[in-house]
Amino acid sequence: MRLYARLLLAATLLAVVVIGLGAYVRLSDAGLGCPDWPGCYGHLLGVPDGSSAAVAAHPQQPFDAGKAWKEMIHRYAAGTLGLLILAICVLAWRTELRRTQSPALPTLLLGLIGLQAALGMWTVTLLLKPLIVTLHLLGGMATLALLVTLLLRTTATSSFAPAIRWPAALALLVVIGQIALGGWVSSNYAALACPDFPFCQGQWLPPADFAHAFTVHRELGETAHGELISGEALTAIHLAHRLGAVLVLLAVGALAARLLGHGQRHWGSLLLALLGLQLGLGIANVLLSLPLLLAVAHNLGAAALLSAVLAVNLRCRTRQIQTAGQMKTAPT
Repeated sequence: MRLYARLLLAATLLAVVVIGLGAYVRLSDAGLGCPDWPGCYGHLLGVPDGSSAAVAAHPQQPFDAGKAWKEMIHRYAAGTLGLLILAICVLAWRTELRRTQSPALPTLLLGLIGLQAALGMWTVTLLLKPLIVTLHLLGGMATLALLVTLLLRTTATSSFAPAIRWPAALALLVVIGQIALGGWVSSNYAALACPDFPFCQGQWLPPADFAHAFTVHRELGETAHGELISGEALTAIHLAHRLGAVLVLLAVGALAARLLGHGQRHWGSLLLALLGLQLGLGIANVLLSLPLLLAVAHNLGAAALLSAVLAVNLRCRTRQIQTAGQMKTAPT
């Protein structure tokens, strides 16, 4: 159905925008620009002025109209994405579409959007708790991944050689793990714990506290015992992300080499280009002290790399999906 495919394309593009806006809000320290949810100081449309009674009702949160607008624009975009996904799910359950594909993924996607809304609320009400912020980021990436999957299923594609399958699966797992580590770096404000490259604080292995770094059930800036989190814990978080980048380089690089070796020059070159861009953005963010636009671009680069590696994985399974579909439609 043409409308279904167009909605999928629109939702996929909007999901990329929402991920970028989310990163912009987080990195510009506007995550608490509105102290309530889903409105902003009780306003569902727009934000109040600084002298209103709604602002006076939240004395613990200094009012900043710029930050409030950033947060609300992100919420409006996410809400629009939710409506698009609702429409996609409704169409997926129509008889003509159910004859060709299962509505399971669109239904799962709609459930994920509901979870994302809850995580967005908890991000505010739990005052940017690192675990919630990281899960919210992963939920956004998962939303994009499901949309990419559904979008690619609407197009006819040829499958890759079986030899690509396992390197592609490994690369996908490594990229997902690195995105989770990147979210943990960002939600703990550890991006500049190592202000130099390739060293960290002038050393290959500076003092690092991995025990407190990866205790997930804690408040922002604190240990699980309520003490101020140490610089060594933030260093450990940053170092783990750098190690993850090395694993991504090896896994995605190996996948790209395998694709090139099997005649898939465009896909191999695309992965190498995205990999090089993402590594370059990561290094530039450290050396230039995390410029906002470069930091947002690094988040979008992760989304692009995830989508590309996912697309390779889906094309590795195309033959199996087509064969299963033929078996279901074969006359008895």
